[in-house]
Amino acid sequence: MGESLKKNQLIVGLVLLAALVALVVWGRDRIHFDFAAFRAQLAMADWRKIGIALGLIYLCYIFRAVRWALLLRPNKKIPLLSLLGTQAMGFTAVALIGRVADPVRPYLVARKTGLPLSLQIAVYIVERMFDLGSMALIFSVVLLTTHETLPHPELLMRVAKGGLIATAAMAAFTIGVRIAGGVVAALMEKSLGIFSARLGHAAGHKIRMFRAGLDTMRTFADFAAASALSLSMWGLITLSYLEIAQAFTQSPELASMTLPKCMVLMAASMVASGFQLPVIGWFTQIGLVAAATSALFGVTPEASTACAATLLLVTFLAIVPVGLIWAQFEHVSLREVTAESGHAGEELTEEETEKTEDWEG
Repeated sequence: MGESLKKNQLIVGLVLLAALVALVVWGRDRIHFDFAAFRAQLAMADWRKIGIALGLIYLCYIFRAVRWALLLRPNKKIPLLSLLGTQAMGFTAVALIGRVADPVRPYLVARKTGLPLSLQIAVYIVERMFDLGSMALIFSVVLLTTHETLPHPELLMRVAKGGLIATAAMAAFTIGVRIAGGVVAALMEKSLGIFSARLGHAAGHKIRMFRAGLDTMRTFADFAAASALSLSMWGLITLSYLEIAQAFTQSPELASMTLPKCMVLMAASMVASGFQLPVIGWFTQIGLVAAATSALFGVTPEASTACAATLLLVTFLAIVPVGLIWAQFEHVSLREVTAESGHAGEELTEEETEKTEDWEG
């Protein structure tokens, strides 16, 4: 399964690279891009604002470490900042290797704390749920309460309302899984099993892991703490986007960027980062975000590309030097732990599938 994922990642990467090359060839004579103007946008940017954005992003990694430590408290009390290194190394692995390195953080936490990998994967799933819910809530509230004229307002309002509905549905699903996770997992297995037994088992396994992760929040105080950290973190990420956009003072559209417009820019960036492939994905993400910024806000190609490149550097790649240094101090090979975490996750999934089949038998 791990080798198949790597092959699929390589295929997607080659397709994206080919599409990017084709786009460059197509636009070479159609789109005028002034590299001197691009360099000027970077040189004349307000780097104090970019520095503030970088500080906010680094603070978010601290919040992530604290949140993970709090979610582990019912099983083992550990210092709140003791998992900061695992977060830095895990996100560095994703930046350099791609989404195939997603299991690195749970794997490193399991090694550091001595707690089961299954518990860390459960925490990871809950963490993703908090991230998605917080991001959707902030996006929807900002857009629904603004009186500012935005590009494609009807579409954005529908998306914002959909975000609130999705957040409410996610909350209802979470409550259902918390109360009767086994029943929900079995129902999902039977429903999806009609089309594919493997798909049904996979869905049931994910729901049971999610239910195990929810066990880490045994009181309302636990839930409130995780929610507060998640909302604060995504608030800081939003502010970092706003600081970076406004740093490009030579572009009137970017320098006057408002919070509602920033939410649109942030949403475009999140969509573009859906396929986080090593190296190739960096350039496709810059290209997609730059194109969206130009199309939505009328920003020049040079300014939008400079802004998109800075966003990628600060919000995604800035952790790489920290993670590499941390890995050196802890004698961790990111490539090796990526392979090890993938194999460990596959073995865990196979064990859970066998248990489920035995139980059904």
